[in-house]
Amino acid sequence: RHSAASLLAPPDLAPALRAGARVLHLTGITCALGTGPLEAVREAAAHAHAHGWTVVLDVNHRHRLWTGEEAGRALLPLLEHVTVLIASDDELPVVTGAFAERPRGEEAAVDALLAAGVREVVVKRGGEGAAFRDGDGSRHTVPALRVPVRDTVGAGDAFCAGYLSGLLDGLPPERRLDRANTLGAFAVASDGDWEGLPRRDELGLLTAAPGTTIR
Repeated sequence: RHSAASLLAPPDLAPALRAGARVLHLTGITCALGTGPLEAVREAAAHAHAHGWTVVLDVNHRHRLWTGEEAGRALLPLLEHVTVLIASDDELPVVTGAFAERPRGEEAAVDALLAAGVREVVVKRGGEGAAFRDGDGSRHTVPALRVPVRDTVGAGDAFCAGYLSGLLDGLPPERRLDRANTLGAFAVASDGDWEGLPRRDELGLLTAAPGTTIR
């Protein structure tokens, strides 16, 4: 409330959209900040889709900002523009809640999202890892890395960063999930929301065998 972000409006994004991009990453939090931010997100998504960009939406639902019903109604019009939708397993009912027939269960929710035009759905399952499905019928499931949990703040954002990094690197879905899980594990194993995130040359540290010399 009363933040700079809450004053966001479509004209604010015009220079960045004109500059072009390969990927537009959106979060449900921006949509929850008010009418202006929601309209800015919708216009950006439409522009990116029309210009052939990859549009990624992280549902990122926050109960303190809006209800699940409000979020569902606001996010539904975005789905026709979304290439990749990322949601935790408990966020799937939020993003599908405004459908005429509300799907029950993860499988039905993903089916509904793919039918709505989303090309890839990535489901975060916390300590159980993550799953991927696309409109062509491909399925992948990757287990989480086992690490001591110190602080879960920022784990979802780290996961998205890992997935987007793999997407930009042209990795196949299973390896994108693996990188996403890896960044999520780094995040929860350290204090703070970004302080423990790895450099590219550190991605393999969590899977190094005990006794491995690291220089």
